[in-house]
Amino acid sequence: MLMVPGILSVFGVAFVCAWFIDKKRDYLLLLAAGCGLFACGAMSQIFGLPPGIGPNAVVSGALYTSAVLAVAEGVLLRSQKRFGWRLDVGVVCLLTLALAWFFYIDRNLLARIYIQNFGYGAILLVAALKLRSLVGGRLVDKALFWVLLVFSLHFFPRTLLTVGLSAPVDRITFVNSVFWQALQLSLAVLGVALAFTILAAAIADVIDDLRRERDFDPLTGVLNRRGFEDQVSLLLMKSPRGTTSLALCDIDNFKSINDTHGHDVGDNVLREVGQLLRASARKRDIVGRLGGEEFAVLLPDTDAREAHECAERLRMAIEHGGCATLDAVGPVTASFGVGSLGPKETWQSLYKRVDSLLYQAKRAGRNQTVADELSHRFDRQAEVES
Repeated sequence: MLMVPGILSVFGVAFVCAWFIDKKRDYLLLLAAGCGLFACGAMSQIFGLPPGIGPNAVVSGALYTSAVLAVAEGVLLRSQKRFGWRLDVGVVCLLTLALAWFFYIDRNLLARIYIQNFGYGAILLVAALKLRSLVGGRLVDKALFWVLLVFSLHFFPRTLLTVGLSAPVDRITFVNSVFWQALQLSLAVLGVALAFTILAAAIADVIDDLRRERDFDPLTGVLNRRGFEDQVSLLLMKSPRGTTSLALCDIDNFKSINDTHGHDVGDNVLREVGQLLRASARKRDIVGRLGGEEFAVLLPDTDAREAHECAERLRMAIEHGGCATLDAVGPVTASFGVGSLGPKETWQSLYKRVDSLLYQAKRAGRNQTVADELSHRFDRQAEVES
């Protein structure tokens, strides 16, 4: 009987420890509170505190309800969703009053069993349905959704199959009933599965944040050089035969912007150019900031002609961006160099070639896109070979 509260107490401590590692994840404290409250409810029943069947049923029921709501709120908060504290308080009061009614006014153990089990199943089921978008997410998110859904649904058939329409007549019979044994087993198995899945999801969130901090430029929100080159390597490994193009972008006269308006304004220009590139690039394109005022856009499955068109669209998006900082400093433009990866060409060779094209564009008057004939020859060669 002490197995379930003992296991939940361990998970509660684990959630608190995880929160100490990353204190911005407040949902971990809600999950820890849920484990603690449920353990307290179980201990209340096991040791008969407070004494008396009625007070014990009401107090333990209030603890269980609060625990289920804390877990539901914690799981929802992880995805920036909530039930809201007013609804939580209302549900606790409603279920507690219902338990009190069916003990003190209309004594009915069967009604109390169904109120608690169907009520908790309904709370968790609504939470699972609010999180159905997780099905399209990472593996750990999918696992969390399905474990939560199964855990919420199991309350209904388990209660119907183990209790039916007749409740145990006394405490000894109740503790030895199939319902109580099935309840303890299901909570031990499915409860641990849910707690373990939530803990795994929290760890995955921390790892993703660390990877994001490592791979993304905090100023512009696009990939930094390391993140961009990792994505390039991954793409070329997955589709070595695809037509891949590269566009390099350099903000024109950026040093003059910094000298005239200050580095804060320069940072705002970089931030807004990064936003414009992300918004104007296609979904499959990879945008990165390689350093200073230089950006790169990797264009998968894009030949030289399409790459030139994409670069021109990006260039015009910057020129006509209409952002507040860009308007304040006067016209902000960018120069582009564009090239396609040849059949036997290395990534380093493509980068050097496109980088030289970028500086050709700057020497030719800036605010223009320069593509080389070599890329067009590669495209024609690929067409002949296909």
